[in-house]
This record gives sequence, structure tokens and C-alpha cells, in this order.
Amino acid sequence: MLRVGDLQRSIAFYTQVLGMTLLRTRDNPDYKYSLAFLGYGSNPDHAELELTYNWGVNTYEMGTAYGHIALGVPDVHAACEKIRSAGGTITREPGPVKGGSTVIAFVADPDGYKIELIERH
Repeated sequence: MLRVGDLQRSIAFYTQVLGMTLLRTRDNPDYKYSLAFLGYGSNPDHAELELTYNWGVNTYEMGTAYGHIALGVPDVHAACEKIRSAGGTITREPGPVKGGSTVIAFVADPDGYKIELIERH
């Protein structure tokens, strides 16, 4: 689960830039929050990402415990070009992981969360 400052902006990023599907949403007016579930398919066959918007909270501290989300892609270079052309921000260009040969890259979502792209054939 990621807490986001603007639910619609984050949904747009994960669907339009990363190609996920919005699976479902839910509002909870009593507790003043909204949820969006996204993924490349539904549970239990695929992992889902939960975005939480606490009404009226526009920013969060990242903290030191969060690292990043990792997504496997067939071609990191092609994924980065597609993300860049859709308006996404590449924070580490494609290349081998330090001390290895696996090709990776990093992207940042609109709230600054890092997403690692890992080339998987």
C-alpha cells in the first residue's frame, strides 16, 4: 500500500505510464479515505498495488524504511522509452545492476516513490 497525495494523478500514472489496470476503487466517507487497487491482473494470479488517499493530506514523508517497488519487464530500454514518452520520469537510466549483469532502471511516480524495472526474458 502506498499513501498518495492525489489519487487521480496517481491512478493516471500507474495506468497511463506504467500500463496497469485500475481494478477497483472504494471510498470510506466515515473515515475520510479513498482506495484504488491497480495491477496487471487480479489477485490471486497477479499482485495488486493499493493506493490510499487520506482526504485532505497532500504530501507524506518518505521515511527511511521504504526502498522501492520492483516490476519485471521483458525489455528495460523499451519500457523506459514508453514511460518517458508518456510523461514519466526515469531516475536511473537502463544499465547493469552494480556488481552484476541484470539490466535495471528506476522510475519515480508523482509522489516520489521509486519503482525498479528489472529485465526478465
